[in-house]
Amino acid sequence: MQAALSAQRGGLMLWLPVCLGIGIGGYFALRFEPTAAHWGGVAILCLLCLLAARCLPQGLAPLAVAVACIGFGAGLARIETMRHDAPVLGFRYYGPIAGRIVNIDRSASDAVRLTLDQVRMDRLSPDRTPLRVRLSLHGDQPLTDWQPGARIMMTGHLSPPSGPAEPGGFDFRRHAWFQSIGAVGYTRTPVLRAALPQPSATQGIFRLRMAISKAVQSRVPGDAGAFAAAIMTGDRSGISQDALDDLRASNLAHLLAISGLHMGLLTAFIFAVVRVGLSLWPAVALRVPVKKLAAVAALLAGAFYLALSGGAVATQRAYIMVAVMLLAVLVDRRALTLRAVALAATAILVLRPDAMTGPGFQMSFAATTALVVVFGLMRGRDIGPRWLRPVVGVIVSSGVAGLATAPFAAAHFNQVSHYGLIANLVSVPLMGAVIMPAAVLSACLIPLGLEGVGLWIMGLGLRWVLLVADRVSGWDGALSYVPSPGPLILPLLTLGLLWLILWRGRARWCGAVVALAAFGLWTQTTRPALLIADSGGLIGQMTPSGRAMSRATGDGFVASIWLENDGAPVPQDVAALRSGFTTDGAFVSVDLGPWQVLQVRGKTGLAALQDCAGADVIVLNIPDTTARPCLVIDPLRLRSTGAVALDLDADDRLIITTALSVSGVRPWTQGAQDDDRRMPTVISGPDQ
Repeated sequence: MQAALSAQRGGLMLWLPVCLGIGIGGYFALRFEPTAAHWGGVAILCLLCLLAARCLPQGLAPLAVAVACIGFGAGLARIETMRHDAPVLGFRYYGPIAGRIVNIDRSASDAVRLTLDQVRMDRLSPDRTPLRVRLSLHGDQPLTDWQPGARIMMTGHLSPPSGPAEPGGFDFRRHAWFQSIGAVGYTRTPVLRAALPQPSATQGIFRLRMAISKAVQSRVPGDAGAFAAAIMTGDRSGISQDALDDLRASNLAHLLAISGLHMGLLTAFIFAVVRVGLSLWPAVALRVPVKKLAAVAALLAGAFYLALSGGAVATQRAYIMVAVMLLAVLVDRRALTLRAVALAATAILVLRPDAMTGPGFQMSFAATTALVVVFGLMRGRDIGPRWLRPVVGVIVSSGVAGLATAPFAAAHFNQVSHYGLIANLVSVPLMGAVIMPAAVLSACLIPLGLEGVGLWIMGLGLRWVLLVADRVSGWDGALSYVPSPGPLILPLLTLGLLWLILWRGRARWCGAVVALAAFGLWTQTTRPALLIADSGGLIGQMTPSGRAMSRATGDGFVASIWLENDGAPVPQDVAALRSGFTTDGAFVSVDLGPWQVLQVRGKTGLAALQDCAGADVIVLNIPDTTARPCLVIDPLRLRSTGAVALDLDADDRLIITTALSVSGVRPWTQGAQDDDRRMPTVISGPDQ
């Protein structure tokens, strides 16, 4: 053991973000919130490990430091959780809402969505009012010019951020918690402007971003203009849902996110222009280090781009990587190494620990790590004539990045693009050779009023990318779908691949075994036999032909998530036509082995319900106060437990899993706590 650890000398820094990530992931995986006593124990353990590292043999000391880093990662996650502690709406609200616009985007239904701070609500004290709320705008709106920082008012519906659509699913409450969003909803009434934006340093960049986005979209119409605004400012609110679907299906959606490709192309272009420009000026070229001046200029341009784009995780990672490379130029060092990737990952995990659980962080670092490793292996090798190397580079980078991100994309989005390599090969070179240089050109020509030249060139290139996305996404077999993996599969896969890359010695191949085991477990994933929405208004049964739905409409968002997680997305009305349910007016029944589940909708249906009507489980979408001899799942109980999954074990016992039992009672699950009618976990027989 000591010899194996000694062999890792020189590469131990690479394990720092891995250990921090284990601690952060462990904290978020807990089903309870650690107490002060727990954290005191963690602090003492970390301190003892650091002290022990000074006494242990040199080969074993890294183990003690690793344990301390894991504890430190958990502490970072806890601090970030406390930092976002803010009021969360505890009930459904309908009434006047006022606030200041701090973000503009689009919902999954393609509606404009506004995030507000400085919120005011009727008869709600400031200490109970959420710091931020997010509203989707429906109906005819007299205002279409949404000015960042403007104060608006409307009458709308708000409710607490919803929990997972199914036990173990994506937790929207936790996502909203770390955005300080305490309520979400919609309005169908006209939104009125209460006050124009006031001068504010914190809103200045946001207003500049939206002003540039609006100007770009006015010059370049359609989705091409929205695409241009997205890669120049990070504002993706203008692009249509159809274009987004095409880009995702063709594996080109990464071109929308300001990441390493965009940041690298921008800073490389600035670096080249400044260096060449100064080199053509002999009086400067002979007296100052032109290369280092170009690095400083590129560093400043990248920092401005980061601020303008809104600072998403992928953009932060890209800027840190670029900054490390440019700083290496300033000190005459090589920078494109795994150390730079580790430094970027460590910085983001320290600043934003919650980002680790999102697809942006995972896919961004998976692609970057794989590219650095592969191009490191190719360094110094003969890959053909010089003129062929750029082509090989594009093919290799597109293929490697696609393969590295595919498992994470499949885990989060349940789909795999089969022709993504082709789409990237005919789109990415255009991004570097035409689109990004044209973006820089348009920015440089703004003082002369000639920015339209660069935007026109950008529009041509982006129309080509959108055309490729439309064509490739329409090919037969362009997409395949996979079920969501179990909670341990993605961590196992990640740790296995990291071990394979980072460990030195023959034991590194153990990582490949772990990764293959994770893929094997993924293929054995089973989905819940019956799912119940947290509203009580929808149930879905798994059948040989796919999941059948109890209704063709209603709870559509939940239905789409269930079907996607099954790896078989179809419209809800199609799923409702599948056999499995028996409908009689307001009564919908389904058999789960020897158990009968009955869904009853509405007050009329509840009034007509006699006892349990022969069912073992009753699902209601309105509260029920009647004592019944069967298990009753109504909104009162669902409000406490969240969505419910029903399964059978080998003895035909009914296994009940709730969203709360999986996520536990955490700060972001406020209000989702078991009441005095605790949901059972196992029922032995239909007569019990």
